[in-house]
Amino acid sequence: MSFVMAIDQGTTSTRAIVFDHGGRIVSQAQLEHRQHLPRAGWVEHDPHEIWDNTRLVIGQALAKADITRLEIEALGITNQRETVMIWDRATGEPVYPAIVWQDTRTQPMVDALADEGGVDRFREATGLPLATYFSATKIAWILDHVPGARDAAESGELAFGTPDTWLVWNLTGGVDGGIHVTDVTNASRTLLMDLRTLDWSDDLLAAFGIPRALLPEIRSSSEVYGHVGGRSLLREVPIAGILGDQQAATFGQAAFHEGETKGTYGTGTFLLVNTGLEAIMSEHGLITTVAYRLGDAPPHYALEGSIAITGALVQWLRDNFGTIRDASEIEPLAASVPDNGGAYFVPAFSGLFAPYWRPDARGAVLGLTQYVTKAHLARAVLEATAYQTRDVVKAGEADAGVPLHTLNVDGGMTSNELLMQFLADILGADVIRPEVVETTALGAAYAAGLAVGFWGDLDELRDNWREDRRWHPTMPRAEADRLYRNWQKAVARSLDWVDEDVDG
Repeated sequence: MSFVMAIDQGTTSTRAIVFDHGGRIVSQAQLEHRQHLPRAGWVEHDPHEIWDNTRLVIGQALAKADITRLEIEALGITNQRETVMIWDRATGEPVYPAIVWQDTRTQPMVDALADEGGVDRFREATGLPLATYFSATKIAWILDHVPGARDAAESGELAFGTPDTWLVWNLTGGVDGGIHVTDVTNASRTLLMDLRTLDWSDDLLAAFGIPRALLPEIRSSSEVYGHVGGRSLLREVPIAGILGDQQAATFGQAAFHEGETKGTYGTGTFLLVNTGLEAIMSEHGLITTVAYRLGDAPPHYALEGSIAITGALVQWLRDNFGTIRDASEIEPLAASVPDNGGAYFVPAFSGLFAPYWRPDARGAVLGLTQYVTKAHLARAVLEATAYQTRDVVKAGEADAGVPLHTLNVDGGMTSNELLMQFLADILGADVIRPEVVETTALGAAYAAGLAVGFWGDLDELRDNWREDRRWHPTMPRAEADRLYRNWQKAVARSLDWVDEDVDG
């Protein structure tokens, strides 16, 4: 038998998962990496720690499956998008820690750029609003704040990449001939790629002050980029698929065609609607992105609703407050009370993303009384994910002119059945979870397997999709609408917090 492996380099951990031909998990290994928070609004990772963890989970996944590299047909990579890494090509040393997609330190640069043309200044070319979320201002910040970095970048001595690029470069040899590439889905999240040409834009590079010599080559999402080198346990295995994490989850959910939708519930939550071969610009706060490109075929596009903090809020409750010792404890704690006790939690730790795009918002808990307990707050933490989903779904319905009837979901939070039922209730729609909820890794595996002929076509991948559980709405619609109205009041009170008196 033969298999495909996927590396899922996420915001909080790195996973290696081995899949069989039926798209089922054979083995997996996972290691968390540290979240460095040097200042309010700053979020950093150690690129070396991520690379070390990647090598470890590869070995662990192979050992658990009792296989070797000889049974791995291809390797796919999926990753946290927008996170910026810059390193020295000659030494492989990062010039600065990775600046994570949640980081908001570049808001002054965003504001200055918006003063010259508004937050939609580059939307027609990139599909994106001006926001700290995307990569361009993070790259510029490193070049401007690390001594000598800008000169080294302009002379071609430095390399930029999102985590996919960092891993491919190291896997294919690093300083000894490592390949410097990314794919169209990750490139579409930088504010530097033109959606129509699928190439770096000279106008955008000039606007952000970023030299082209720093950037990787943009390739498709499914092709053989190179082979694993060195002494790796995967040496000689072709690296044949790269997809940003949310596009990978869409691919893993077999949402290949126009109108198909998925929602991934992890550190953040991301809803994507495949718009086919047309890049549609949202009028209601969603962003336009590349969904995937297979080899030389035309790209498929998507509308995306990005929510920054969902699963990360559970982690915050665990790590910062000690309310729970493990993420799995939040469901029974929240279920111990019948409702939220009137409390609402707006997790605007990095401002609010879609559909609001309000960097001035900050986290807030509203409706507190002496009646509210830690169980009510736990329930409010979970409910925030459902309310934010409805915000994004409303925007998508307005853009598409069609109501949502079902939502296919995946990701770690979908194991929380209390949350899934509440999500169905608030949306007034069926929520469907597939058998394989690790669809982010599965999508990367599919892209890699297609490139080497392990799977023949998209129809074969669609046949692998299997429903595991479905939740129907049970809450009276009037009650769901009342709860959502209170959520909207809570959001309104979280806005306009950041000003010259507030640090971060």
